[in-house]
Amino acid sequence: MSKTMAPWPELGNALPTSEKYTVKADGDQSAKPEKGKETEKDDTGAPITKIELVPSHSTAALIEEPTEVEDPWDLPELKDTGIKWSERDTKGKILCVFQGIGKFILLLVFLYFFVCSLDVLSSAFQLVGGKVAGKFFNNNSIMSNPLAGMVIGVLVTVLVQSSSTSTSIVVSMVASSLLPVNAAIPIIMGANIGTSITNTIVALMQAGDRKEFRRAFAGATVHDFFNWLSVLVLLPLEAATGYLERLTNLVVESFHFKNGEEAPELLKVITDPFTKLIIQLDKSILNQIAMNDESVQNKSMIKIWCKTFTNVTERNVTVPSPENCTSPSLCWTDGLYTWTIKNVTYKENIAKCQHIFVNFNLSDAIVGVILLIASLLILCTCLILIVKLLGSVLRGQVAAVIKKTINTDFPYPFGWVTGYLAILVGAGMTFIVQSSSVFTSAMTPLIGIGVISIERAYPLTLGANIGTTTTAILAALASPGNTLKSSLQIALCHFFFNISGIILWYPIPFTRLPIRLAKGLGSVSAKYRWFAIVYLIIFFLLIPLGVFGLSLLGWPVLVGVASPIVLVILLVVVLKILQSCCPGSLPQKLRSWDFLPLWMRSLEPWDKLITSLTSCFQRRCCCCCRVCCRVCCGLCGCSRCCRSSKCCEDLEEVKDEPVKPPEAFDNLAMDKEAQGGATKCEVEASGTKIVSSITAL
Repeated sequence: MSKTMAPWPELGNALPTSEKYTVKADGDQSAKPEKGKETEKDDTGAPITKIELVPSHSTAALIEEPTEVEDPWDLPELKDTGIKWSERDTKGKILCVFQGIGKFILLLVFLYFFVCSLDVLSSAFQLVGGKVAGKFFNNNSIMSNPLAGMVIGVLVTVLVQSSSTSTSIVVSMVASSLLPVNAAIPIIMGANIGTSITNTIVALMQAGDRKEFRRAFAGATVHDFFNWLSVLVLLPLEAATGYLERLTNLVVESFHFKNGEEAPELLKVITDPFTKLIIQLDKSILNQIAMNDESVQNKSMIKIWCKTFTNVTERNVTVPSPENCTSPSLCWTDGLYTWTIKNVTYKENIAKCQHIFVNFNLSDAIVGVILLIASLLILCTCLILIVKLLGSVLRGQVAAVIKKTINTDFPYPFGWVTGYLAILVGAGMTFIVQSSSVFTSAMTPLIGIGVISIERAYPLTLGANIGTTTTAILAALASPGNTLKSSLQIALCHFFFNISGIILWYPIPFTRLPIRLAKGLGSVSAKYRWFAIVYLIIFFLLIPLGVFGLSLLGWPVLVGVASPIVLVILLVVVLKILQSCCPGSLPQKLRSWDFLPLWMRSLEPWDKLITSLTSCFQRRCCCCCRVCCRVCCGLCGCSRCCRSSKCCEDLEEVKDEPVKPPEAFDNLAMDKEAQGGATKCEVEASGTKIVSSITAL
């Protein structure tokens, strides 16, 4: 009985003729040794034929060339997956036009509610922490410390979510001679930092998609880094030289400004009819608390009466002694009492406000929490819907035109003009909407979906900083005569501070550190999304509170605690620069951070810790549901295998299914060779031994 070796598997890159690789053992003439073959005999005398296999040929490369690494900051291509315009019939084209109009109207509606929710969010923060923020200004001894004044500006602006409110408090205090201008300038710098938290919070709403979140968070925090770096350089310079105070005083004294009409708030005209139906606040209470007026400590900030009538009349009143009379001619004594005539102001309430909480006897904190939750929900919903609508509208040719218009530079040699034009556009848009927070927050989702690049968002943000100061200057020009000079000088300090920051961090491409820092933070936050919240808590809450608490203990304590921390930070920065630029100048041990424990040089251990702490939320049902399920099972008497008990079990890990080998390896000999990694296979078939010298693919 003769046996024939199994045919060679038909691989895609092998020669298709299998006869070249097999030899029959039944004495067939086809098994005669040919040139290049050697015939031997074994112990039994049976012939052994060694065949040298012809190497297989392939047009495909066996080793793949390394592909280019994708840049995560490249703008995504917004492809149009719908039907092309040329392929639509008349009915389809009309329907497409109406869909576009409807989407545009919906986009405007969602944008309107988005802006209104930002306004209500600011009111909610003022109700929750406004009085606490006002008390920060009471201690004048702390305000004389520039560092403490800066962190007070950060904390107050974060608490009230409005740099305009904190700036107006400072202007009132300067006008009342409660605060000198040199002490007010650090507070203005801090307010500039605090206002950038709004668009950073908005960026958190895009944390669902890592790529979008990377771009959105970097686009939001580029504003933070610009403000922090500007304060880091200009605050010591101002404390040493006072250049902002001198420059603004020179400008104010050079021009004889007159009181003008109140600057129009274009956006408020549109949003006030809706927001005033939700809540109205008496913001003058914050100014009175800052001026240490005890009569308003227990007064609610919620406005009840919107229309009042004030009447001044003369009235006979008693005074302790004749010295307290208004004048000797208007003073008389009637027995035991001394009388005089004084002007008495009567305030008569005419009409109540029309907002929701006017008839509720709730405290400011409770109303603030309700509005905070509601405004955040509306903010998140509107932002998600805006992103979805923009993603459906900005596709194909429309997206290409918009991206090309926004992100393309002017031709050489005028490419440098593009960034400065973007600064002017940002300033103009902010002047129109009367709020830098609204403009940057509306720009954040566009950065996330890839319509605006980080490099273009940076000058637009700088322009927003300039635009918000121009509105403050116009508002200062409309101030009454007793506050005109002080309010104008504070507004000009804010303006020249931002101009100085732009001169530091924009004209030379090498100095645009905020872009590089924001991209680094965006990449880290995209990988560890919890780090974005940690960043907000540390930079906008813990550091300002820590510096403020140390300032209460005095300069020596602040310097003693802060100096070692600053030295360690400087040492780390210098070491990092040396490691990247000239590692050869460092000892072998300092050329990397491996000498530190893992938790000090990597976020991976912290990520595992936070993941383990939040693992309860990654199960099929929470702890409360698990308890309810087990109680239900106990009451109904069902077994552990019932459906309700299974829903409370943890998700089981899915076992890896064995990968089925390709059909080319169905042959047992080839299967052994591929799995065992052998370089030779020996197959015995009725006295014939075939030895092949091949390598398993």
